[in-house]
Amino acid sequence: MAFTRINNKMISAKVLPGQRIFSQRGSMLGYSGEVTFKPNAMGGQGGVMSMIGRRVANEDTPLMTVEGQGEVMFGHGGHHVHLVDLTGDTLYVEADRLLAFEGSLQQSTMFMGQQGGLMGVVRGQVTGQGLFTTQLTGHGAVAVMAHGGVVELQIAPNQPVHVDPQAYVAHRGQVTNKLSSALGWRDMIGRGSGEAFQLELSGHGIVYVQASEVKL
Repeated sequence: MAFTRINNKMISAKVLPGQRIFSQRGSMLGYSGEVTFKPNAMGGQGGVMSMIGRRVANEDTPLMTVEGQGEVMFGHGGHHVHLVDLTGDTLYVEADRLLAFEGSLQQSTMFMGQQGGLMGVVRGQVTGQGLFTTQLTGHGAVAVMAHGGVVELQIAPNQPVHVDPQAYVAHRGQVTNKLSSALGWRDMIGRGSGEAFQLELSGHGIVYVQASEVKL
């Protein structure tokens, strides 16, 4: 893994010749060595069509390319940082949650309806996260941001996990992701529990949940 945790809000990354790291623009906190930071007009990996897709999907968080030889510290907005090491699988994460990822990973977007059908689409509207999400595939490390820290919940077959849509950060694995509703008459008259919607993740994988309902 290229990233090393400094504390719960900062990471460092070793930058080696011939290798690239992508990070959210403005997230560099300090560095040593011969390192360059360039705005990434392509918005990351995946080529021109992938870039167009991300912009159409509003999943085009401004990124910069980090190259050279040295060590760089990253952090953003005082948010907690959580590291995920992918080993050939895919991480599904909201674009604004991305702090940095290794250039070895392939970046693209996914239509929410692919994993949750109609309720997957509704989920995007209810949470304000839109109809698409970012996916990173391959071998490499990803640093995601969260409010209040992250816990990893295992998703096992026939044992779905339900999380608050605003507390959801990301997930990986063979997972169906959809919004479930528990709206009752009490919710209609403003006397509900405040938990009318939950995000249901079923299948096999991991969901990353932050310790807060605050959206970044």
